[in-house]
Amino acid sequence: MHNFKELKVWQKSIELAVEVYKATSFLPSDERFGLISQMKRCSVSIPSNIAEGSGRGSSGQFKYFLTISQGSAFELETQLIISNQLGLLDNILATRLTEKVTEVQKMIYALERRLI
Repeated sequence: MHNFKELKVWQKSIELAVEVYKATSFLPSDERFGLISQMKRCSVSIPSNIAEGSGRGSSGQFKYFLTISQGSAFELETQLIISNQLGLLDNILATRLTEKVTEVQKMIYALERRLI
């Protein structure tokens, strides 16, 4: 069992989720049930699955939840790209968030590799 609060990847993904929540406040309200909802759910799913997996009994189970977390990170990246291409997020904000997502993706991958 790992203490998820000590994992840098969990800490970074919490920061990412907070930034996504702040960024979605700039999106039009008619996206409340579309991109806003999807982006918020994905961003919260990343650290949530890291935390859940860390509390599981084996490295294999932890790795499974890291895989789910990674999927949410790629989903969030896709939604950021869509939001930017629709002109809902400006280039600077979209780039900054995408860079943070990419960093989290790399950290998840590295943690998965250590669990083999």
